Amino acid sequence: MKPKCKLIGEDGNIFNLMAIASKTLKEAKMKDKADEMVEKVMSSGSYLEALALISEYVEIV
Repeated sequence: MKPKCKLIGEDGNIFNLMAIASKTLKEAKMKDKADEMVEKVMSSGSYLEALALISEYVEIV
């Protein structure tokens, strides 16, 4: 189950969104998933791809 993460209404900078999602995963005791997500987002080719990757790891609310 993916942890819920409030990204709607936040600063849309991808690094900010990635940090919020990473913190959410770590708080849910999913540090390995947080590290994996960050690595994938950093190597993504576009903003939309990065958002899609983030949404694979957290439930965006």
